[in-house]
Amino acid sequence: MDTEEPGGPRRTIELLWGVPGPPRRGPKPKLSVEHVVFAGVRVADADGLDAVTMRRIADELGVATMSLYTYVPGRDELLELMLDHAHGELPGELPEGWRAGLAAVAGDLWRLYHRHPWLLEIRAGRPTLGPHTFAKYERELAAMDELDLDDVQLDAIVSLLNGLVAGAARGSVDAARAARRSGMSDVDWWNRSAPVLAGIPAADPARFPRASRVGTTAGQTYGGSSDPEHHFRFGLDRILDGIGQLAGA
Repeated sequence: MDTEEPGGPRRTIELLWGVPGPPRRGPKPKLSVEHVVFAGVRVADADGLDAVTMRRIADELGVATMSLYTYVPGRDELLELMLDHAHGELPGELPEGWRAGLAAVAGDLWRLYHRHPWLLEIRAGRPTLGPHTFAKYERELAAMDELDLDDVQLDAIVSLLNGLVAGAARGSVDAARAARRSGMSDVDWWNRSAPVLAGIPAADPARFPRASRVGTTAGQTYGGSSDPEHHFRFGLDRILDGIGQLAGA
């Protein structure tokens, strides 16, 4: 019989692809894996990833906590299922042209992260081997079909784009959370902070001329201390420029 050590990937992969587990005796289950995943997404959307516990999901579904383990082995596996489910929201079509295609890929992921900010908190360490995540990767690669690049270059570009989007989206989500927690906009925060800095001799702008000049100009342009969406768009354009140069496109 083919067995696996506890914590191995087999059951998670089977759950991701809808492969049924071994038959169980007793009454027919009241729920499905999909019910558990949907409940996890609802909780994460409402209260963040830390709120996603087996007890909380059981409460949402009106069942005993231990009964959830009939459907998923544990929280880590549930998070992988939730991640793959969220990737299923990404569109499949692409606009014409590699540059427009990659821009669409990045923009769609940016919007997904803002719909489900908890995705940015998942630190899997390894890729999720589910159908929607495979489809996401396939689409990212398909956007570059016309480019004369080798497979390793294609994979590296996908990784680079994903890193840019995640980093910028994390900055955007964190800024919004800071504004909610403090009750202050970026402008209000700076208007309160600037006089404090001005009263500290060691913070004299003359000691930090570049930081003072660039920070002032950028802040005036952004209307705040930062503009993560501008950073995202700027970084995306520079990456696309570099890809075009690399591929001679």
